[in-house]
Amino acid sequence: MQKINLSVFFPCYNEEQNIGALLDRTVAFVPAIASDYEIIVVDDGSSDNTAEIANKYSAMDPRIKVIRHETNRGYGAALRTGFSNCRKDYIFFTDGDNQFDITELTKLLPYTGDFDIVAGFRIKRKDNFIRKINEFCFNRAVRILFGLKIRDLNCAFKIYKKKVLESLELRSSWGFINSELLIRARKMGFTIKEVGVTHYPRQWGSQTGASLKVVIGSLSELFKLRKEIR
Repeated sequence: MQKINLSVFFPCYNEEQNIGALLDRTVAFVPAIASDYEIIVVDDGSSDNTAEIANKYSAMDPRIKVIRHETNRGYGAALRTGFSNCRKDYIFFTDGDNQFDITELTKLLPYTGDFDIVAGFRIKRKDNFIRKINEFCFNRAVRILFGLKIRDLNCAFKIYKKKVLESLELRSSWGFINSELLIRARKMGFTIKEVGVTHYPRQWGSQTGASLKVVIGSLSELFKLRKEIR
């Protein structure tokens, strides 16, 4: 497999028990697939020691960069910060919660030559019932309103050609960001391939994606985009 130039970034919010192990695995794995790479941690205003731990890694390895939001701006804002700071030809992201195995990026890489976006889908989701129901309803709404037929919109395991992100003006600050990106990309003619990946249960920290604030914010952004794209 030919090595690529790769940006890897992790949006994080209160992941002090996860970020160290994630960075250890990433630093050990990425040189096998990338001839040139950078690793970016976007700390979205964590109230714990996530940023401090990430900064210690950055001090030891200049290829690791930490960007901190002083306040919590939301998942979409964290992704937009990460995307705008990535400099390599390919951009990969996964969440900082250790619910994916970064080495499964090798499952996506064979398709990067033929597709602009290679998106993982969770073969068997390890989330609770409420999150699964929320996700099912949200996916159906996006399919009905935008005609986007994607198995797993919010799977946080995707790799993009940099030209895709350079072409899009993303606005979401909430969980709608993944849907917005794929909707805008498909509208512009970019190609998408889905590949199954393993999903692991969260061992440390707490999930925020199903909070009422996030759900309302995501729905609001969904309908704003629907008004824009008819």
